[in-house]
Amino acid sequence: MKISTRVEYGMLALADIALYAENGTSVSAPDIAERQNISQKYLEQILTQLRQAGLIRAQKGLRGGYALSREPDKISIAEILNALDNSILEELSIAEGETGRSLRSAVNTCLWERMNGLLLDFAKNKKLSEFIQECRDRLSGEWDLYII
Repeated sequence: MKISTRVEYGMLALADIALYAENGTSVSAPDIAERQNISQKYLEQILTQLRQAGLIRAQKGLRGGYALSREPDKISIAEILNALDNSILEELSIAEGETGRSLRSAVNTCLWERMNGLLLDFAKNKKLSEFIQECRDRLSGEWDLYII
């Protein structure tokens, strides 16, 4: 599967915010950009998109930055993907005249529609909180292997 850098960086930014902006604190764009090795200018565009979609909120001031706008268990991966690139989860459109008993119709139904349905179900049912917990588990596992 091929995804755009906007989607990749958007998911990274949301994961960073969810991991580092706990207990009402916020995370600054420069901090996210540095930790994730993303151009700050490009990141700001992505953060604006996420803010406009209602996924994050911006806080101004000395301790300003970004925080999730609601609890991570109230945000689905589908909502995030649609905010960043609404074409990822689009329904597969079968060309007109390709219904019936043609091989093309069978392939579309048996493979592409089914794969699209699985992706859509996964994205709708997977919550940001689950995704973040899996990231935490994976990151903590890396520290367990560190030997001096």
